[in-house]
Amino acid sequence: MFITLTEIASQNNFRVLFYNVENLFDVRDDSLTDDNDFLPDGFMRWNEWKYREKLKNITKVITAVGGMYSPALVGLCEIENDSVLYDLTKRSALSVQGYDFINTNSPDERGIDVALLFQRHQFKLIEYTEYDIKFRDKKRRPTRNILHAVGIILNNDTLDVFVGHFPSRASGKLNTEQSRIESAQVLRNKVDSLLTIRIRPNLIIMGDFNDEPDDKSLLNVLKANQIKEDIHSNELYNLLYIKNKEPEYGTYKYQGVWSVIDHFIVNGRLLSNANFTHIKNNKAFIYSDNFLLEKDEKYYGMKPFRTNIGPRYNGGFSDHLPIYMDLNILYNE
Repeated sequence: MFITLTEIASQNNFRVLFYNVENLFDVRDDSLTDDNDFLPDGFMRWNEWKYREKLKNITKVITAVGGMYSPALVGLCEIENDSVLYDLTKRSALSVQGYDFINTNSPDERGIDVALLFQRHQFKLIEYTEYDIKFRDKKRRPTRNILHAVGIILNNDTLDVFVGHFPSRASGKLNTEQSRIESAQVLRNKVDSLLTIRIRPNLIIMGDFNDEPDDKSLLNVLKANQIKEDIHSNELYNLLYIKNKEPEYGTYKYQGVWSVIDHFIVNGRLLSNANFTHIKNNKAFIYSDNFLLEKDEKYYGMKPFRTNIGPRYNGGFSDHLPIYMDLNILYNE
């Protein structure tokens, strides 16, 4: 049946948020992981009050990014376990926003994982799984699993949502690059599989990938391109791929230099206004309100307002800035 424009309604408040919350640990010892730094007698002198303040600050960020509406989906990384997610979604002020959650159980030595918060009335979870990453070099430290959630949205479209946190650059970019390349290959293989079996695929990939858009893992292996005029529905595009970014533009600042290492990557179908589900204006944004920043005394400008600087409690939010994007969802009334 032919549908006229007057018979089509839309949902314009489906916001997707990703945030590296920087070390959301509880204060209990997990004998299976190396969480000793974040115990009351550990290096960070982490305690119940600091933990509760951390939950309040994460709630403040999610609420602020949501604006008038709570984000429908919230990807998180650097969370310790499902216990901290329960405290965040059920025992903090965020509880009024009605989130459920899923998370990975990764082999990461510190026990940190990735998670997805979702609102049931906007995203009906069908299934989820996690993909582990086996490095060819067995001496490489194990990393975080990739979370894959499948859900139905209001117009009955299916969304495949991936949340990732690739290996860090802690021992140098070149020394750790292969780990991120192999992580990206695992993700690329899963994407290829979905593009084969889904009739109308809608893929959202979000995470802290510890690489910039034109680094090998994202551009050459995952094949997440810059948005151009000629969009192909089954290719991947990085919404934060900006060639000539401003010096103060980024999600993370290291030794005075901002970089974009947190990303939203989607398949081309989500960039077409002809699709009943598509990205609003084909854009994603870095949320950089003043309360998330503090003066960079050592270098220049501003930097993310962190929870801790080394062992010193700083009272801030995270060493990363959150990113967000909006979906336009069209459906028949």
